[in-house]
Amino acid sequence: MIDLLTLMLLPILGAINSQNFPDVLSPEEEAKYLNAWKNKDFEARNKLIEHNLRLVAHIVKKFETTGIDKDDLLSIGTFGLIKAVDTFNFEATNKLATYAAKCIENEILMHIRSTKKRKDIVSLYSPIGEDKEGNEIRLCDVIEDPSPSISHIMIEEERSKRIHEALKILNKREYEIICRRFGLDGYPLETQREIAKSMGISRSYVSRIEKRVLTKLYLYLKDE
Repeated sequence: MIDLLTLMLLPILGAINSQNFPDVLSPEEEAKYLNAWKNKDFEARNKLIEHNLRLVAHIVKKFETTGIDKDDLLSIGTFGLIKAVDTFNFEATNKLATYAAKCIENEILMHIRSTKKRKDIVSLYSPIGEDKEGNEIRLCDVIEDPSPSISHIMIEEERSKRIHEALKILNKREYEIICRRFGLDGYPLETQREIAKSMGISRSYVSRIEKRVLTKLYLYLKDE
């Protein structure tokens, strides 16, 4: 079931690279596909995703000054769109586009905050001077480090365990690329360009693999 859904989504994610965004659905068409998706019609689900890619591109424009690669923002935004379609409340009075816009923006904001947090963590290990014996003093040495609660540790361990299990469904190349892109399993966080250069492949190829893997992991974790 997972492989079939992934294959169905590949043309949708590929539309981002080509910039051939499908037209927005009319209210009548959207109502028809929503009703079909309510009855578990996955072809209708993919139509709803595909015809809302323009919304992703529109929202991404708001974040172009963040310094994050536009293709990365499009990938993350599309992931938010998929989640919006999958979690949409069919009984709600608001439109799918309204709900999807919020999910897309939240997904991008979470990525920005996560990236900033990782940079802040790295900066804690920056040297700020030396002690009387000439030993290097780092910022983290002079900042109090409160111990996390037991519940927080348990949640983080469970999250790490689930992600680690999900990574096992990937092939060797998919595993390496996704781990390097998001700093998983001990890999340092890298950009698509850095990965492409070190692996001798194009950045667009890295981007395509990333989109495919994110969809595969999302479907796996959702089913689990």
